[in-house]
Amino acid sequence: MDQLLSTIKIQVNDKFYVKDPETTTLGRKIIKNSLVIMDEIGFDNFTFKKLGELIGSNESSIYRYFENKHKLLVYLSSWYWSWIEYKMVFATANIAVPLDQLLKALEIVTEKIEDDLNTPYINEALLNKIIIAEFTKTFLTKEVDEENKEGFFLIYKRVINRMVAMVVLISPEYPYPKSLISSIVEGALHQHFLKDHFKTITDCNETVSPSDFYKNLVQHILSPTS
Repeated sequence: MDQLLSTIKIQVNDKFYVKDPETTTLGRKIIKNSLVIMDEIGFDNFTFKKLGELIGSNESSIYRYFENKHKLLVYLSSWYWSWIEYKMVFATANIAVPLDQLLKALEIVTEKIEDDLNTPYINEALLNKIIIAEFTKTFLTKEVDEENKEGFFLIYKRVINRMVAMVVLISPEYPYPKSLISSIVEGALHQHFLKDHFKTITDCNETVSPSDFYKNLVQHILSPTS
């Protein structure tokens, strides 16, 4: 699967950027180092000025790629969910049993992410940490409805709906497939956060992962028909 992923260009909405950062050395440097700074100081304290100082470039050069830091965060989030989608599609393609297919998809979405060496300018482990801490900031905004119409969250919703289709195949009579899966995808990020910061209010720890919890939950909720 890694060899297949290495040959695929992750697709994101071109409305996120002024100039595609993947097309130049500076653009890839912006992406790589934005992850480093966001991980260190958080999105709220992140600025293009600080990024420019780190990469030795003028702040104005970063604006030639991204209109603002919100668009950069949405770009990173969209890249992440597109990468997750590719991993999910390849990992589940040859699984014949619907429940096993869903459990594998859940594992891909909820597991702790390791860096993928096939993408040298993006550290997926760092990106995963940023998604856990900052993803809700991409859509908890006054502009969410307009950005949703423009397709800003299309890939994220597509990941969810792929798994919704699996739930429907397993248990057509289950009345809440969309609510179940969207709660799991969002909840997995929250459980990872709790595991690292609020350990007394989660059962997830060094031996019990969010993947374990959600796979157990799904198996108890759904009654496989095949």
